[in-house]
Amino acid sequence: MRLNGKVVIVTGAGQGIGAATALKFAREGATVALCDLREDVVDRSIEACREVGAQAVGFALDVADRQAVDGMVAGVIERFERIDILVNNAGITRDARFEKMTGEQFDSVIEVNLKGVFNVAQAVVPAMIAQGHGVILNGSSVVGIYGNFGQTNYAAAKFGVIGLTKTWCRELGPKGIRVNAVAPGFIQTPMLSTVPDAVLARMSEQVPLRRLGRPEEVANIYAFLASDEASYINGAVIEASGGLTV
Repeated sequence: MRLNGKVVIVTGAGQGIGAATALKFAREGATVALCDLREDVVDRSIEACREVGAQAVGFALDVADRQAVDGMVAGVIERFERIDILVNNAGITRDARFEKMTGEQFDSVIEVNLKGVFNVAQAVVPAMIAQGHGVILNGSSVVGIYGNFGQTNYAAAKFGVIGLTKTWCRELGPKGIRVNAVAPGFIQTPMLSTVPDAVLARMSEQVPLRRLGRPEEVANIYAFLASDEASYINGAVIEASGGLTV
């Protein structure tokens, strides 16, 4: 198992890519700390991880709440004495055309998708520096590279995540901490649950593979980047889009 004995925090772990990532890490031997807004979805993911034999603990919190984040990180360190890997996956959408987007829609996405990444990473870094090693994996998006109609807030946040990743790569690399980002394309997650079937079909047609991605396919990339097999990958942004942007 590639991650045997590692302690990992996964945010947004209650469903979609986060839940798939937590389960993948559990299957690879990691001890998993799962975070999400709702306790019920956290509990469901914990149960799935424990069913494959992993240690798993959960925290219901908003990554935009720094005090809650600090408490969660302290709890993980108190219980497991270290943090080896962080997967910054938590994210929301509040879509609207630019001229109709409200300040609340813009701010809420920036607070979770960008400031939340900053909050959790800054909270775990002291432990990683003390250990002399660590891996931070940030969830970006192809929208953060190429933009997307109706997603000014989301594109800004995900582009910002890439900026954080590149900067932290330079600052934290000398301390033994690798930082990379994953930029998924169209992935079949609960975030797309309100999208009509006809629209999903058109989205699939835009992808050279002619299908949406699966959460497990993104989780596999996170697991590789977290492992020693990726020990010389630092500051990278890995697209998982089925060729959408070609």
